[in-house]
Amino acid sequence: MKWQVKEMDKFLQAKEYVDTAFLPLIPVSGHNQLKTIVSMGEFITIMTNELERQFQGRAVLFPAFTYLKSEKESEREQRLQAWISDLQEGEMKHIFLLTSDAEWKMNEESLNASLIWLPTIPLEHMDLTNKQQVIAEQIKQLVPLLTNKWQNL
Repeated sequence: MKWQVKEMDKFLQAKEYVDTAFLPLIPVSGHNQLKTIVSMGEFITIMTNELERQFQGRAVLFPAFTYLKSEKESEREQRLQAWISDLQEGEMKHIFLLTSDAEWKMNEESLNASLIWLPTIPLEHMDLTNKQQVIAEQIKQLVPLLTNKWQNL
């Protein structure tokens, strides 16, 4: 389910079955490594939208947690922890943070959520068929990881 009013009606009706949050972590910068940072965000947005489509009825795709790439790691992590705590209070048992920013891997143990790091695959020069194949292959690799987390909690 997406973060939309019509989707939240479905969520409220089936809340006992919806226990998973997908939270994209999207870096922002107006000057440094602009194309790389935009590519990270675009790729994670595509991936989380596809995950939401595949797991509709089980998961909610929340709006992206955006942060300045120049922001201090401690401040960024503290803000993210507040989001995670709020989702947990909302009875989300499984919180998956998805990012292409490798910096999050350094502090993943301190997060109260499952971090999934996906290296950015540049999709902008691919035709639609190749894009769809690449995305489908990436999702196919994520499904066992997600189902394993669901079974082990």
